[in-house]
Amino acid sequence: MLEDQVGRLWVMGEVSNLHRAGSGHVYFSLKDELGQVRAVLFRSAARRVPFELEAGTEIVVYADVSVYAARGDLQLVVRHVEPVGLGALQLAFEQLRGRLEAEGLFDEEHKRPLPRFPRLLGVVTSPGGAAVRDVIEVAAQRFPATPILISPTRVQGEGAERQIARALDRVTSLPGCEEVDVVLLVRGGGSFEDLTAFNSEVVARAIAACPVPVVCGVGHEVDVTIADLVADARAPTPSAAAARALPDRTALKSNLARDWRRLAAAGRAILGEARRRLAREREALRVLAPTARLASQRVRLTIAIRGLTREGQGGIARRRARLEGVVGRLDSLSPLAVLSRGYAMVRRERDGLIVRRTQEAPAGERLRIRVAEGEIAAVSDGRDED
Repeated sequence: MLEDQVGRLWVMGEVSNLHRAGSGHVYFSLKDELGQVRAVLFRSAARRVPFELEAGTEIVVYADVSVYAARGDLQLVVRHVEPVGLGALQLAFEQLRGRLEAEGLFDEEHKRPLPRFPRLLGVVTSPGGAAVRDVIEVAAQRFPATPILISPTRVQGEGAERQIARALDRVTSLPGCEEVDVVLLVRGGGSFEDLTAFNSEVVARAIAACPVPVVCGVGHEVDVTIADLVADARAPTPSAAAARALPDRTALKSNLARDWRRLAAAGRAILGEARRRLAREREALRVLAPTARLASQRVRLTIAIRGLTREGQGGIARRRARLEGVVGRLDSLSPLAVLSRGYAMVRRERDGLIVRRTQEAPAGERLRIRVAEGEIAAVSDGRDED
């Protein structure tokens, strides 16, 4: 009678006595200040609840009134659940955000820097959406040298979150994807419900597991998703995500021209200083050069030679005069001079003794007689003639 006459109704209360069975069924009680009633959320219905049922959460359920005959208990067989106050999707968002934040997935220390010049830009999005066209247009304007690799996926609807996760894995793991060093995860704007896939845990985990930095550009500027919080960089739109990941060739050209001017000016300054330093060093070398010093020393040497020559010539003349005087005196005292006047000097041949007396040259004594022009050999006859 209860099932037939009461049927389905809306019941509001606070969740208590929550129990999750291994079968996937969820058992709990709904209570208020007046009483409580048991409730069961079977696995098939539980899968459709976007948020986690937690003890203390106030909810509204649409349920069948039934009796569990084995225990004689009145119970509600829940078909649909809505949170009181926040919408179901918003509550699911807040619950997942709190859990992932507690794990540290949003921490700045996990954010990886974007490469300055990507070799290959990976893009995970719907191939037919406006987001991919925006990315291609911005890339062509900013840095067309970077090729783009699109990993297609659905971006909304049931099961989209798992497709997105697979597309994130595929864009860096398949052959030919080795050079992808940054990934854009983008889609256009939409309602909060349209962005549900980007507020899912499976997408959050896929972003965190991606081996290269991920830039998330989902929705409009006011939209903030779980994917935005986990990503290495967030952009308000798909176009902004492409601009964030790629360098601006116009700015690069301007910076290059500026740096070239600075380099040229610095080069000219360095060259000018080098020339001035070289001139100073050449002047110093000129002053200290061996040729200059040799020239100076050569002048001094010439002067010294002249002085020595004068001194030498004068000294030689003085010594010659002195020598001539000595020679003259020696000549006057020399026996040879006496001999030249007709005298002779007699020596004994046997011992060279000068004979001064006749007794020193007895008969038969062999003699050497020195005259001015030479010597004469003679033999004494021993006679003494006056």
